[in-house]
Amino acid sequence: MTQFSDERGAELRELFFETAQELLQAINDDALKLEKSPEDPEIVRGIRRAVHTLKGDAAAVGFRELSELAHHLEDSLGLESFPSQASLAEIAFTAADVFAAMLQAYRHQTELPPCGPLRKLIDEMIASPAQTRNSPPRPAAESKQQALWTEYERVALHRAIDDGKRGYALRVFIDPACAMPIAARQLILNALDGGIELIATRPEPGSPEPSREFHLLLATTQSEKYLAAKCSIPTITSRVTIHAFGEPHTVSPEPAPPQATAQTKRSDAAADSEPILAVPSPKSQNGGKQTFTDAGPDSILRVDAERIDNVLNLVGELIIGKSMLQQALNEFASSHPKDVTRGRFTDAMAFQGRVLNDLQRAVMKIRMVPVEQLFRRFPRMVRDVGRQCGKDVELAITGADTDLDKSLLDTIAEPLTHLVRNAVSHGIESASERSAKAKPPRGTIRLAAYHQGNQVVIEVSDDGRGIDLDKVRAHAIEKKIVFHEEAARLSEAEILNLIFRPGFSTADHVTEIAGRGVGLDVVQNVLHRLKGTVSIETRSGKGTTFRLKLPLTLAIIKALLFRVEQHLYAVPLNAVAEISRARESDLHRVDNREVLQLRNDVLPAVRLGKSHPPGSTTRVFVLVISISERKFGLLVDALEGEEQLVIKALDDQTVETDMVSGASILGDGRVVLILNLPAIVERFAKARPDSSGVDLGLLLSHTERLRTSVASAGGQA
Repeated sequence: MTQFSDERGAELRELFFETAQELLQAINDDALKLEKSPEDPEIVRGIRRAVHTLKGDAAAVGFRELSELAHHLEDSLGLESFPSQASLAEIAFTAADVFAAMLQAYRHQTELPPCGPLRKLIDEMIASPAQTRNSPPRPAAESKQQALWTEYERVALHRAIDDGKRGYALRVFIDPACAMPIAARQLILNALDGGIELIATRPEPGSPEPSREFHLLLATTQSEKYLAAKCSIPTITSRVTIHAFGEPHTVSPEPAPPQATAQTKRSDAAADSEPILAVPSPKSQNGGKQTFTDAGPDSILRVDAERIDNVLNLVGELIIGKSMLQQALNEFASSHPKDVTRGRFTDAMAFQGRVLNDLQRAVMKIRMVPVEQLFRRFPRMVRDVGRQCGKDVELAITGADTDLDKSLLDTIAEPLTHLVRNAVSHGIESASERSAKAKPPRGTIRLAAYHQGNQVVIEVSDDGRGIDLDKVRAHAIEKKIVFHEEAARLSEAEILNLIFRPGFSTADHVTEIAGRGVGLDVVQNVLHRLKGTVSIETRSGKGTTFRLKLPLTLAIIKALLFRVEQHLYAVPLNAVAEISRARESDLHRVDNREVLQLRNDVLPAVRLGKSHPPGSTTRVFVLVISISERKFGLLVDALEGEEQLVIKALDDQTVETDMVSGASILGDGRVVLILNLPAIVERFAKARPDSSGVDLGLLLSHTERLRTSVASAGGQA
């Protein structure tokens, strides 16, 4: 047998790991549906199709243990009887977990997990006596599965379908009273002669095998009723099962004259045999989604994310190059205002700018994926955590088709998981507590995603008890996070923000699942690192909403440039709500902190540079920054204007402060540092009340070294 090269084998394995995760997710989704609709055999077929695909793919890449275990489960799902559909759902959940653990072991080349418990469950399911689901018991002779068609036969069927015909797999049962089954098979073939393309039969024509089951694979433009009528021959056939791309119908001939109409009914057991694996119906659906056995042209190209990042980095370099050309053009226009080539240069720059913007948007769309890829893992999680806590909880998802940058989606998976688990375990009350409050016994967790400007908003809501503000304040005082006098002056938003402090918890006891607030500092840190924000809304007895706001992309942003003590900095433009001017004399001190009155609002003032003498008439610019539903005024010396910046990340060896989130190069070669506004606000909140502002001394002292490092690297991260 031809072996794959090491490089090709590694590539196939990586592709297998990616597709296997989708298959496991499909098994989990179908198992959840099976719990809610235990009498739906189509769901069982969906699970079996996913397991079958996983089995074949695992065998193709040499993962024998996984392939054999999946094969064992597939065989059990092909039976016509089960102890109960509910227990089948449990087996599907267990299988998905075991398969996931095996995939992890294969990927990291560690010891495989024990598979004995799953095999035992499958064996018990097979051995347990049960009633045939949705069909009466059948003779042993009729329990044989459908024939397996060869690859050539499936390709021929596919070709016929492309020509506009419909494909069918027929399973014809010869009447037990018929004394000549071989002749009966020929009579059936003669009846189907005309307008029907017969692709294959089992047994094959001329075979002396006296089987009373006859399998046919054919393509035709005729209807199922037409085929049923042709095959329903009195005293010759007792029953006919027709598979139209996985949709089976059983036909029982009437004992009346040949002109009698055949009656069609569903046969779920025959459907489980899946005679056509490579050519499913275009209409074959599983929970509203195409199954994994779909064939047809493969329009999806899987590309390593690193390659897309490289293309995006090159687009960023082109944007820097455009800025350099624009700077040179401006200088040329100033030196030669009447030169006739100036207009031609301007037109060329405008055309290049339009093409570059289109290219940038196209690359960004390649990086964008629907948040459904992240959301679909949570129904199983909500179910498991709810059972562990003894609560009845359902998950409602909206906006699953909202697009988000793939790197952002991967990064927020852990914070979002933490929020959902907390909402179930400590946000939702017990059924008895909810009934006492006149609430439905079943709690609801809502996951929502939507676009808001150039940001994506993800919300995690529950209809539980809400956050007890008094309890949060008391725990903060007890843990000496705030003093009693300061806690009394805190607003509701400031009290809620206390739960993001490291180690903060209002839980009365420790459980396996973190209490509301425990680990929320990780959530906030991840959002800050992504240049996003997290805010909380809560109503006692009504529930809590965590709102995560994320930028659409981290690579290219529109920024506002300004100067502080002759140093150039930038902040994301979407964070700037307003720009105003003020004199130093307009600043006042309240509780030893500088504030500024802007119309009817009193804003905390964050000073990035040195303060001027009291009463000074020096005018400063005030950038009204909005973060986590809070506003504050950022005092800067001068504005430089708006610019589209390509963010270049800085490693820990280059920058020693968390107040800088990245750097960029302007068209004239200058390096601008992009400030991390959430970190600055946090530094301001922790500063002494009598301090003059945020101490940027460390940042300013390293500014020139940072600029030199970025410039010498040619703008590369």
